[in-house]
Amino acid sequence: MQDVRQDAGGATGRTRLLTTRDVQDLIRVDRSTIYRMAESGRLPALKVGRQWRFPEDRLYQWLDYRAPQADGLAPPALDELLGPEALHAFTALVGELLGVMSVVTDMAGHPLTEVGNPCGLFSAAHRYPGVVERCVAGWRDMAGEPDLDPHWETTPLGFLCARTLVRVGDHLRGMVLAGGVAPAEWPPDGDTLSRLAGGLGLPTELLAAHTEAVHHLSPPEQDRVLRILPRVGALLSRLAGKGGWPAARPSPEVSASDEAARRSDQ
Repeated sequence: MQDVRQDAGGATGRTRLLTTRDVQDLIRVDRSTIYRMAESGRLPALKVGRQWRFPEDRLYQWLDYRAPQADGLAPPALDELLGPEALHAFTALVGELLGVMSVVTDMAGHPLTEVGNPCGLFSAAHRYPGVVERCVAGWRDMAGEPDLDPHWETTPLGFLCARTLVRVGDHLRGMVLAGGVAPAEWPPDGDTLSRLAGGLGLPTELLAAHTEAVHHLSPPEQDRVLRILPRVGALLSRLAGKGGWPAARPSPEVSASDEAARRSDQ
């Protein structure tokens, strides 16, 4: 197969647009499947006239973070690199500063921290059997989406959630999720409440009693969260890549005290 990566961008430095045939050669699926994936947003694509074209750089990002580890050895998890207590404190701070619910997960959607700044609806629902598992499954689906930019999605509880990815070296190791945000049409009507409750195995009365216990953000505030979220992920990526949080410098008073203690022991 011809390597379609060659001469990417050309002299202009712009990304190359691949054809459907190029993508067929790469991912080994038929043309109709590629069209369906492009239409649904599962594959990074854009329309040029009536034809689908696929930005080469984003397509290879999409492929790379789905590839298994070549040596079968996974790098350390984020909570191992950064420490669970410090990672949770960071998550809680992000939630408070952005006015959202926040959590850090691995790429399978499993939480690595407690939920920071949880909304009342989530706190009430997650105590019921199966709800956390549904949340994890939804977060796992978000990890597998081709679009690398954060965007709001509706969760099984009806509120909005967005994610940014955290990379350590060449591997995607987790996500920072922001959620618990009320969508434009909120609170949900009775039929919607019944559907949401039925999907989670929850009493409808429970959801109805907590529909206002979510984070209400204006459209500009929601846009601000989406702008800041990638910077949060990039910060965690840099910290994890350097092996953890910067060590605190001892104060002069502590240093002098330690020195005095050392001399008294001699």
